[in-house]
Amino acid sequence: MQIKLVKCKTALSASKLPGLDYSLNPYKGCQHKCTYCYVPNILRVKRENWGEFVEIKSNIPNILAEELKRKKPGVVALSTVTDPYQPIEKKYKLSRYCLEQLLKSDFPVSIQTKSDLILRDIDLIQKLSDVEVIFSIGTLKEGQRKILEPNASKIQNRLQALKNISDLGIKTMVFFGPIYPTIKKENVIDIISTFQDFGAERIMIDRFNLKQGIKENLKQKISENNSLTSTFNKRIFQDSSYYNEIREEIMKVGKQKKIPIFDAF
Repeated sequence: MQIKLVKCKTALSASKLPGLDYSLNPYKGCQHKCTYCYVPNILRVKRENWGEFVEIKSNIPNILAEELKRKKPGVVALSTVTDPYQPIEKKYKLSRYCLEQLLKSDFPVSIQTKSDLILRDIDLIQKLSDVEVIFSIGTLKEGQRKILEPNASKIQNRLQALKNISDLGIKTMVFFGPIYPTIKKENVIDIISTFQDFGAERIMIDRFNLKQGIKENLKQKISENNSLTSTFNKRIFQDSSYYNEIREEIMKVGKQKKIPIFDAF
């Protein structure tokens, strides 16, 4: 893993994502190394290098503090092209330092992560007047998570962190995506129930994004794991109807369980 300390010129970038005004990314790169990550396409990073480097924006808390003085208040997404609580955050604490500045300015914050490290900063998060914490979970099968999200937190750890945060009265959401094609219709009610039981107030869903490089990367990874090959081939690479069918079931269950479910894009 290549770790490099860098200086940034800006902290807040305008966001085009629904419900978000700014994106705040303390790091460039991500140690989680998720096989399906779309960020290399956005940052124009060679896919084979993704997950092998992280740039530490060492001055970003100070830059953020200055920008917050003159920016129009709006929802800040922490983060959009990196995970703010990837393992290296434990040492450098840039997400924590940025939260301290956001707390001083009382900007609304949306935090999205795959890591239970976020619990370290619960003292700051619960002081924010407007905050939502989102956990990304695409499957409840830990063995499959290990294959496609090798360095992210265990699913059970994410769920427990979700519950801990929800129990404090903080707004919570699950980003159920990308939805693994190994999920069957009969699994949906148990999955949605699990999210609810652990405190999710609403659920956002999405399919696998098969932009250039992602499909090839997925095919290479699942070819190393025979248990996934046939399912991914049938339900993602060959037949696009799978997602629409599973989405329909998810929406139906959402109505039954009275939990808001909506599409990411």
